[in-house]
Amino acid sequence: MQKNIKIKIWIFVIIVSAIYSCKNELRSDSIAYNNVTTSPHSQSTKPQKLSQEFKNYWYSGNAEVSAYKLEQARYSELRNGHAFLIYVTEDFLPSSQVKAEKKTSNSISVLKLNATKKFNTGIYPYSIMQSTFYPVTNNQHAIKVSCSVQEWCGHVYTQLNNRESFNIVSHSYFEGEADNSFKLEKAIIENELWTQLRINPKSLPTGNLLIIPSLEYTRLTHTPIKAYSATALLAKDSYTLSYPELNRKLVIRFNPLFPYDITGWEETFKSGFGSNSKELTTKATKIKSIKSPYWNKNRNKDSTLRKMLHLK
Repeated sequence: MQKNIKIKIWIFVIIVSAIYSCKNELRSDSIAYNNVTTSPHSQSTKPQKLSQEFKNYWYSGNAEVSAYKLEQARYSELRNGHAFLIYVTEDFLPSSQVKAEKKTSNSISVLKLNATKKFNTGIYPYSIMQSTFYPVTNNQHAIKVSCSVQEWCGHVYTQLNNRESFNIVSHSYFEGEADNSFKLEKAIIENELWTQLRINPKSLPTGNLLIIPSLEYTRLTHTPIKAYSATALLAKDSYTLSYPELNRKLVIRFNPLFPYDITGWEETFKSGFGSNSKELTTKATKIKSIKSPYWNKNRNKDSTLRKMLHLK
């Protein structure tokens, strides 16, 4: 009798251990794959089903490269320059948060945006680049966002990684901003909205929200990186963000028809510092878009493509 009881106990222990082990294994796989939580405005949103139209456009082996005429507010004046928005789908590893060399069971598909600006301030030039990696499932925050700014005084870099929280690292040549590493509670990221719009503008969050401003804005204005109260308004062909605390307003204009290309934008804020600051509006107006596997267009003869984008 005792022997039977012992056998039953051992069987029970083995079953419980197996179930616990399976749960842990599933949880580990889930963490490795879903190191990103759904955004506050879409917690109940299922992964978006990609239309054939979307697949034909974004999985054709080409990137979309768009050139814009730029009027950039900097140091209380407007500067002429040019901006580019480069959109392309990529296979991405959510655990290590880098581009995958090839598609595997561990990779996911993201819509990447590299947004660049070049303009001069007097004698010296500015170069800005922001990168955003946003899952095409359109029900998660961007997995990674980064920003770098180069000019003759020095260069700065900021990166946001979406893990259990938002992990921020920042490097600068400014005293008091040199090397920082901190965490933020998750909130909407302004940078990700530029990619979310291209997947489905109707999914953009609206109303009173908490939003982390673009990494470019926080860097150029030395504004602390955190979520600020904002109001978002979606119209037929524009998306407007207003930040009362920052006295800042961003209007993104887009084509209401697929592929929802961005036709331009306006950003109003105080440019400059101290008593010399002025409220100015940065403006970008679309010049031309092309579809191209630009990473293969790196020979001298390919420079003719720059003429198509109205570049010298």
